[in-house]
Amino acid sequence: MADLNDYEVKLAKLKGEFVWHTHDDTDELFLVISGRLTIQLRDGDVVLEPGELFVVPRGVEHCPVADEETAILLLEPAGTLNTGDAEGPRTKAAETLN
Repeated sequence: MADLNDYEVKLAKLKGEFVWHTHDDTDELFLVISGRLTIQLRDGDVVLEPGELFVVPRGVEHCPVADEETAILLLEPAGTLNTGDAEGPRTKAAETLN
């Protein structure tokens, strides 16, 4: 994670299905670095290949799914929980890159 003004730039690797959640106060930007990411939405899926991005609007329930190991970049306001309103065992604090 790196700080950019009042935002956090987060790098993550995903594999499998995450949790359905929302971020009531912020949009969430996903940029695929490698692999393939499906962002499940209640009204249809968005499939992203490397170099593609999608912004989940605030308040929209979503669930990221990666069938293979997928590297992504997230851009969110500082302090945004990765699991949004669905806090639980998969909630993780961002770690600063050295």
